[in-house]
Amino acid sequence: MWFAVLIASLGCYVEKLLGYLVPASVLENRTFRQISGLMPVALLAALVSVQTFASGMALALDARAVALGAAIVALLLRAPFLVVVIVAGVTAGGLRALGWAA
Repeated sequence: MWFAVLIASLGCYVEKLLGYLVPASVLENRTFRQISGLMPVALLAALVSVQTFASGMALALDARAVALGAAIVALLLRAPFLVVVIVAGVTAGGLRALGWAA
């Protein structure tokens, strides 16, 4: 396992070093800046989707999906981020306590 961790760490370091070799003209390109600005949002959305609707290799619709809905409602009501997280956690915990497991 440690060998895999070391190889992954080395890969990340090499990738970071290769970033310094990208020409400035590419980094200053308007399209590149727009895409790179949206990339974290897309990756976070993908992570939330997979963690909410997947259970192993199967599609799951359980307390996590309802908690995500509650979090979206809290966001639409302009709640602070910590409140959004607490609302989602309490919703999922409450549903699981009521027997809607997963």
